[in-house]
Amino acid sequence: MKSVSEIRALLARDEATVGTWLQIPNADVAELMARAGYDWVAVDMEHGSFGRTILPDIFRAIECGGAVPFARLAEASRTQIKAALEAGAQGLIFPMIESREQLDQAIGWSIYPGLDNWEGDKPAEYRGVGYCRANVFGKDFDSYRATIAGDIFICAQIEHIRAVENLESILSHPRLDAIMVGPYDLSGSMGLTGQFDHTDFKACMARIGEICQRCHARMGLHVVQPDPAQLEQEIARGARFVAYGIDTVFLWKYAERPGRRDK
Repeated sequence: MKSVSEIRALLARDEATVGTWLQIPNADVAELMARAGYDWVAVDMEHGSFGRTILPDIFRAIECGGAVPFARLAEASRTQIKAALEAGAQGLIFPMIESREQLDQAIGWSIYPGLDNWEGDKPAEYRGVGYCRANVFGKDFDSYRATIAGDIFICAQIEHIRAVENLESILSHPRLDAIMVGPYDLSGSMGLTGQFDHTDFKACMARIGEICQRCHARMGLHVVQPDPAQLEQEIARGARFVAYGIDTVFLWKYAERPGRRDK
């Protein structure tokens, strides 16, 4: 099984880490996607159909397939963060991060007390501590706290023009591993929903890339439609934390009957 440490090592070498996205709440699908060769598989708790009770099975299946289990939360709230981590997520993707203060709070809720071993301001609040599936219901509490709990991968999604205005401050958090641009929401916040070829949107993306480069931060994005050429193109442009496709999109793209007449 791949590890968060291996993913960070790729980023430290300025190499891309490529994962994929899950929306179907099925452990077999999760294992299949993990066995397809990705570094990590992110469970989409925002737009997918995942209830809290199925998360342990999904994360187990991802681990069985050899990838690192991540969760893209519905919101960066204490309840969502706790549910994902206690079920076994080893990486969190926070949606709609627009300020350093918002990120500070979300990271605090992701970290056990005493594991904030970075310089600078400490969290005002911390992750709740208790027995759960992630620490084998207490059996491996000490080892979990000493390893995985302090090593959670943290990614902030940049999905609003306000986040771009505050990007340098967001990137300054020492515990942040990467950002991921949400192109649909970002373009929507600019009044350009889905208009990715618009001059203003392209300029905004270039600005994000320039700020990340200047701040030595890892920029990421989601290549929604599976396209190997686009994946390579985005990596060449500087993307380092890349989600490739979605289980639902892979299924729709390759399952459709050739020559169907009811379109």
